[in-house]
Amino acid sequence: MHGLMMDTQLSISSILRHAEKVHKHCEIVSRKPEGGIFRYTYADAGRRARQAANVLAQLGVQQQDRVATLAWNTHRHYELYFAVSGSGAILHTVNPRLFPEQIVYILNHAEDEVLFLDLQFVPLIEAIRDQLPHLKHIVLMVDKASMPDSKLDLLCYEALLEAASAEYEWPSFDENLAATLCYTSGTTGNPKGVLYSHRSTVIHALASVSNDALGVCNRSSVLPVVPMFHVNAWGVPYAATAGGARLVLPGAGMDGASLYELIDSENVSLLLGVPTVWLGLLQYCDQENRKLASVEEVVIGGSAAPMSMIRAFQEKHDAFVIHAWGMTELSPMGTLNSMNTYMAGLSQEERYKLQTKQGRPIYGIEIRIVDDAGQELPHDGKAFGRLQVRGPWVASSYYKHDDQSDWQDGWFDTGDVATLDAQGYMNIVDRAKDVIKSGGEWISSIDVENIAIGHDAVAECAVVGVPHPKWDERPLLLVVLNPGASLTKEAMLEYLADKIVKWWMPDEVLFVEELPHTPTGKLLKRQLRDQYQSVYTQ
Repeated sequence: MHGLMMDTQLSISSILRHAEKVHKHCEIVSRKPEGGIFRYTYADAGRRARQAANVLAQLGVQQQDRVATLAWNTHRHYELYFAVSGSGAILHTVNPRLFPEQIVYILNHAEDEVLFLDLQFVPLIEAIRDQLPHLKHIVLMVDKASMPDSKLDLLCYEALLEAASAEYEWPSFDENLAATLCYTSGTTGNPKGVLYSHRSTVIHALASVSNDALGVCNRSSVLPVVPMFHVNAWGVPYAATAGGARLVLPGAGMDGASLYELIDSENVSLLLGVPTVWLGLLQYCDQENRKLASVEEVVIGGSAAPMSMIRAFQEKHDAFVIHAWGMTELSPMGTLNSMNTYMAGLSQEERYKLQTKQGRPIYGIEIRIVDDAGQELPHDGKAFGRLQVRGPWVASSYYKHDDQSDWQDGWFDTGDVATLDAQGYMNIVDRAKDVIKSGGEWISSIDVENIAIGHDAVAECAVVGVPHPKWDERPLLLVVLNPGASLTKEAMLEYLADKIVKWWMPDEVLFVEELPHTPTGKLLKRQLRDQYQSVYTQ
């Protein structure tokens, strides 16, 4: 017997329709690529999204056609989040930080027929246009006065919208229809596509706004610094719209000064981004003696949040850090370390230590750790194994890809090594490929990095395992110093001496000018292992 309930389909357009009616006067604030700040309301955004949907129809876009974007966090990009998926097509956000050959591969693999791009990416597309046979239209997201001279056949976004009707009826379709497409660069070989559905996206948004997750609501002022081309800005455009939050979009202004100006002028209460961005913001605040007076919470994901950063936000800015973990394959939210009664009962130092963990799974996500034989391991905070997940917004396979090796018995193997404790807190020990095995024992490179970065002289660091003639592998610490700072190997090791066990101590400390990163800002440890593999064997 089925329940006697209405069978309404979950759709991305329903999120915007709700905001238009219930939060119609709430603001969206955006930096424009052509300069200046743009302000409008959810009601305005809904009208422009319907105009954009009519533009897509005029360009010949049909249901399930792929429509690509190459753009920063702006109001126009936000409109396309709803116009493309809401019309039944598939929004494909492309990371402009990828190498040109990767962008060519992704656009061709997705068979994108229309590309919307920001002004600064015109030269990039000019250089690869002849390698994109599927592409029929390129729309530049600027006003008419800012259209550049280009060898590309460019259409003007604002001119197209101006001529389009705002009358558009969002179509109804099966909630399992594909809605958005993101490619992950965290895999070996070519980037792999993750194809989200309307159902998965809406459920992810509803889970995100809960108090045990991001707690986004109409009282929130949210600034996603995480790019809209990176896992759909962690789903924030959908969550903020569902909750009726004031949404502040930073455009390309990711430096400390630009972010502070926007945070301060717009009274932002919730920030979301990766550690490298927050490091720049904190350094700017220190240099200029500024305080993030309006900020209440800072969500840090993408890579581990070091203790020093958690302390800095709390002690200098009264801002609580929510450590988060997820993946493109998880839409991306998996666990969040938000405040709860257990954490509130701890001392400040105990709380800081707990905050370095990636937190508890939000409702909808199940997690477990298993050994190499696939046997589940205890949740004692000590045993660590391969982290596996499942849930309604977890990918079941990659787009146009036959390899199913990452899925086992209905679980997705994340490639991370983690611990789980009795309170449900998950702690990433390392990537499976990055964990260091020394003399038969495991060393967490992330733990050593998070302690080393706490030294005042250290701007960035990396720990990698490299071959050792006696111990199989030993940790090597690579350090980038802050401008004007000085530090010796001996001083660095002395700083670590009372903070880590002796056998975790790096055998060598090397000072370097910079460290290599992936296009999403993560350390390229494989490159470092290759580069320094003979340090202990020479």
